[in-house]
This record gives sequence, C-alpha cells and structure tokens, in this order.
Amino acid sequence: TKDTAKCDIILWIEKLRKSHSKEHGGVRSGFNALVELTAIIDYNVVEPMPMMGESLQDIIYLSASIGAVQGTCYRTRGTDTLPILRTIGIVAVLPESLQKVFKPQLSLNLSTKDEIKEEDDDNHEIFMMFEDILKFDWRVAIGDKKFSISEFKRLLKNSRKLVRIMDQYVLLDDKQVGGLLKKLDKLPNSLNRAELVQAVLTGELDETKVAFDQQLTSLFKKLNTYTPVTTPNNLTAQLRPYQERGFSWLVQNIESGFGSIIADDMAILYCKNAGFLNRDRVLIVAPTSILSNWQREMERFAPELKLFIYHGQNRELASDYDVALTSYGIARSDKRELDKVGWFLLVIDEAQNIKNRDADQTRAIKAIKAKCRIAMSGTPVENRLLEYWSIFDFTNKSYLGSATQFKTNFAIPIEKERDKSCLERFMKITSPFMLRKLKSDKSIIQDLPDKIESNCYCFLTPEQAALYQEVVDANMGKIEKSEGIERKGLIFKLINALKQICNHPSQFGKKKRASIEQSGKMQMLEEILISIGEVAEKSLIFTQYTEMGEIISKLLEERFESKVPFLHGGLSRKARDEMVNDFQNLFQSNILIVSLKAGGTGLNLTAANHVIHYDLWWNPAVEAQATDRAYRIGQERNVIVYRLISTGTFEERIDEMIQSKKELANLTISSGESWITEFNNDRLRDLVNIKNAL
Repeated sequence: TKDTAKCDIILWIEKLRKSHSKEHGGVRSGFNALVELTAIIDYNVVEPMPMMGESLQDIIYLSASIGAVQGTCYRTRGTDTLPILRTIGIVAVLPESLQKVFKPQLSLNLSTKDEIKEEDDDNHEIFMMFEDILKFDWRVAIGDKKFSISEFKRLLKNSRKLVRIMDQYVLLDDKQVGGLLKKLDKLPNSLNRAELVQAVLTGELDETKVAFDQQLTSLFKKLNTYTPVTTPNNLTAQLRPYQERGFSWLVQNIESGFGSIIADDMAILYCKNAGFLNRDRVLIVAPTSILSNWQREMERFAPELKLFIYHGQNRELASDYDVALTSYGIARSDKRELDKVGWFLLVIDEAQNIKNRDADQTRAIKAIKAKCRIAMSGTPVENRLLEYWSIFDFTNKSYLGSATQFKTNFAIPIEKERDKSCLERFMKITSPFMLRKLKSDKSIIQDLPDKIESNCYCFLTPEQAALYQEVVDANMGKIEKSEGIERKGLIFKLINALKQICNHPSQFGKKKRASIEQSGKMQMLEEILISIGEVAEKSLIFTQYTEMGEIISKLLEERFESKVPFLHGGLSRKARDEMVNDFQNLFQSNILIVSLKAGGTGLNLTAANHVIHYDLWWNPAVEAQATDRAYRIGQERNVIVYRLISTGTFEERIDEMIQSKKELANLTISSGESWITEFNNDRLRDLVNIKNAL
C-alpha cells in the first residue's frame, strides 16, 4: 500500500542520513542504500511528499559530493545511479563541474619542420615531398582544454570516468575514452601523400580533426588554385573559357604528379592539348570502334603531332611519333612491347573498360608504365562504386586504399546504407582529380540546343501479354523455392526473358518470322519514325540486344523499303567507319540502329537529332552516354529523346523506382539490375506481375 511504501522510504532516509556521518565504508553503504532505494521508489508515492523530496535531494547532493572526494566510489556508483534517479523523476543536484559528461576528442596539428622559402611557394615539387617536411603534434581536447598524449594518460591513471583538471573534477564518457585509448598506441608520426591530401581536402584524418599552420594553409590554398596555362599556338581549335580552365586543371595535376579522370563531354580536346606538353611520348588506348574517330579528331585539331596507329595484324612499333593510338585488345596482347617504351602520358578512353579489377585487360592496362595517367569516361561508374575504385586506382595508385578497404570505407556505406556524410567525404577527396562539366549546365555551354526527353508508353499486344504472364507464373514458383546465388540467377533469367517479350515475342521465342503488329513497341517505333520522316530528320535507335537490332532492321527495311543499317560489335572497324560516315553525310541514310555496347560511347553522330531507346538499360549513366552520341558539341538542333516503356509491366515500375531514387546521381552511380535480386518473394511478384496492360 502507499502507507507501507511511505514508511519504507522514511526508514531508508534515516539509514542514509546515518551512513553519511561515517567514513568511506559509510559512503559505500549509503550508495548501496541509494541504489536499492531507486529500485523501489514509486514516483507517484514521492510526488505528494514535498518534505521527503527535499530530503532525497539533500542525500543525493551529499552523496555526490562525498563521492567526488572518494573518486573511485563516485565513479562506480554515482554515474550509474544518476540516470536511474532521473528516470523516476528525482532531480539530482550535482556540483557544476559534474553536470556535463565530456567526450575527449583527438586532434592533430600539422606544421612544417622548416620555413618554406617564398621562391618555392609555387613549386609543385614541394608537394611531392610533403611527407618529409611535416611536424606532428597530437592533442586530446577535453572541453576547451587541450592536453598532450602523455598528459592525457596521466589524467586517466586512477580513473577513466572521473578525472581532476586543475581544481575541479569532470566526468568523461567511458566508452569514448576506451576507444580513444586504443587509438593512442597506433598514432602515425608520418603521412603518405594520399593521406596528406585527404586530410587537406576534408580537414580530417581517420575521423580526427586536423589543423594546419599558416605556412601549410597558404601553400595548400595555392595548390588548389589553378594557374591559367597558355594553350599551344599550333592547336587548330578555339577553346571556350571553361575548356581553358579544364586544360589548366589537367596540366597542374600532371605537374603535381597526380592522375586525372575526365568525365567531361569535351575530354578529347584536353588530351590533345596534353600532347603539346613537350614531354616524352603519349599512348592513347581506346575501343576499336572509336580509333578512327580519334584519328580524325587528332588530324583536325592537332595536325602537327605525329600520330602513329598501333593496330592491325602486321603491326610494329614505329620509332618516330609523338602519340601512339591503340585498342584495348592490342594493349592486352602486346603489353610487353608497349611497356618497353616508357611513356610520359598514358590516356585511356572509355575507361569503364577497366572497371573489372580482376580482368586480364584491367591488369594489362595498369601494368603499362607511365609517368602520368588520364582516364576518360562519361560513366566512370556504371553499376557499382567498386568500378570507380578500379578506374581511380589506375590514375592514382592506392589513393583510395585497396579494393577491400574501399568497400568497407565507402562502397557499403554509400550504396547499401545511403550514408550521405560518407558520400560527402568521398566527393571531397576525389573531386580535385575528376573533371565533370555537363552540357546540361547552360552557364558552361550557352550555344548548345535543348534536350527534350519523354517516355513513350506502349501497350502489350495480346500475344505479348499472354506470353509475359506465362513466363512469370512458370518462373516465380522456382524462385520462391530457391535461395542464395541460385535465386539471384533465376531472377536475372526472369528479368531478361520479360525484357525480350516486351521488345518482341520473336526475340524471346528465337523465331525467324516477325511482324510489327506482334509488338506494342514496334508499333510505337513505326509511328515515331513516320513523324520524324515527315520533317526529313535523322534518328538513332538504341537496343542492348544484337538479335533485337537485327529484327528491328529487318522490319523497318520491309516497312520503309530502304536499307536500315545496324551498327554492332560484330562489324569490322572498316565497316563501322563506313556506316558512321554514310549516316553523317548521306541524306538518304536517315535511320541508324546502334547496339548500346558497341556504339553507346565514343561516336559522333550529330547528324541525328532524334534518339530512341527501344529497350532500357536501367542505368541512367549508360542511357545518357548513348544519347550523347547526338547531343554533343556540333549539334545545332534540339535533340528529342524517346524512351519506350511497356505499360503495366515491370518496365514501368522499375523506371518509376529509378527516377524516384537519385541520391547518387552526381556520381553517375546506379545499381543496374542487381538490386532487384534483393527483393523478397512478395515484392518481386508484385514487381513482375502484369497490371492493366490490355
């Protein structure tokens, strides 16, 4: 009853009062009593007893004061008891210094061992030897007071929770102290160049705040300011102001010993300029499909450079050239020959070709010795952030750590956990070495026309709808009974099958006969091309499937009674060059079907101002790269982009999901289709089931 409870509490108060008059043992029994008291007090009982409330406050205040003197006693009892008292509604009155729990923070002050001479301030070579000129001063801050490591350890000699600073005691966060002590024995007294640069860019080193002295601050500021570099007089091109700034950025990175990633629509100009650096030879590696494009552009903008194309069956390395141009395949097979040259600059175009870090091609490219490296790619990341690591590791070896370290530090937090602070740090440490200027930014390119994008929703034909649902029903049962790798494989198989059905039943069924009427997408494509033909403009049609490209080509040739070429990976370099040249220059060549993998990058197809994505890759970066074959410098008309989507199907719902989640858009990161394999069975069935398609 309440009366009984009151009597019990009064007895406890008397016991506590008596215990406080004793020595250390009394304090301990007093705290024992206090702990036991907190276990039985009912706040509703105490509330109507003002006098008792005052007594309890007196007891707690007295106990805390005595405990402060007997440090260990207060540390083991008081700090654990106070939260319990607050929970039951009792106000604990503590000395002012004990009212806040402090979290010790590690910090690092970096300064130069010697004075940097004024005449050396703009010498980039200083940056190469920074690790040899730095002086380290590690400190631990408690509130507004800072201590050396040895001083901090002395403070903790008797207690990790309650320490005496000057004439008062303060409480420390025990968990924070424990973690900090583990760090203190592993503090570095030197930094490699990558660690230093990252510390400069973020102001942190392994989550520790870093401060720089005035000399270093001034020097870093100058290194981050790009001094204008005069472009070569014998470059036959008028660079825009933003291109001149890009060239200055590239030259400064080279002079500082850093590689660069150019995810820039006009990257080719920068690399041509880099050829005028009056250094040793330059090697450019590009996909076979765009070697001719590189050749034409080099001859057009840099005719005085001696260009050597290392390609073909009877190839031999020449002796007199400035720039060598070769393909990824040749670079892989002839890596020993190429490695003998000792290149000044190694440039790789469409750098996503080395996104797989374990591939022989990637290993071969990375093994070629060069003083400086440049990677060109509009999509440095197509599916996973680890692809970016592979490319960045080519340009700046070990800057982002090993692949395993990178996965732990960045890939998992950003891709899986959507950690925005981690993403911000990643952007800070990588942005100085990546140039990305978008054509969509009108402040950069004011004379480029607009790009107009629209989704074209296509109904499934009855044949498609029946086949679609049949495949869903047949495969979902298997998926629901499987798990792990097997389940993921079955989901990929299902998605691929549904894509083909949405494209055309004949693609899925591998049938030779096909008609426009069998496919809702083909009917939509026919309507779009008829309207484009009426205004005598040209179109690009992108598909990710070679067999679908062949079906489209055949059906359109029958419908329009004219040849409709299909550019794909199986063509020879000569055949591809002729196809591109005809499309760019011949009036009657007004439709070009392009395989997304073979022609989605590198090509200049500005004769077209209509781009049709027949099937979607579900990777905005890859899709944009394909569109950019037409929407690029030299395009004078508005570019119309059509995205064909089968309504009521998984295509429509996946597109909605992708459009609604763009946290990583600035990195050009997307998950491809792998994220679908993580869906549970109910969500997967809801995704793929047909809805109102007829």
